[in-house]
Amino acid sequence: MKKDLALTALKHTLAVRQPAAGIIHHSDRGSQYCSDAYRKLPADHKVVASTSGKGNCYDNIMVETVVETIKSEMIRRTIWQSRCQAAIAIGRYIDGFYKPARRHSALGYKSPSRFEAEAA
Repeated sequence: MKKDLALTALKHTLAVRQPAAGIIHHSDRGSQYCSDAYRKLPADHKVVASTSGKGNCYDNIMVETVVETIKSEMIRRTIWQSRCQAAIAIGRYIDGFYKPARRHSALGYKSPSRFEAEAA
């Protein structure tokens, strides 16, 4: 199940974001990121795959922080009737609030979308 979700998320991201060649896609060493299909996708888009060092939780600290923030701000406060309902709500939260509006101290109190636009 995780493998399918990770692959679907990566496909969506590549289609929507259309990253430039050479951009780095970092993940931990989870089994969902080790499948042939998942490993082939970044290569097909000229995206460099990167994985955490074995046993080094600090390699993925930024992603872990994002996940924990989303859990504390939204997921733990809500009860859904189905997995599909949860997936839609979380996607809307990320795309409708977290990326475009939520300010982050690590980004100089800018939203991720604003920070990225200013960096381009």
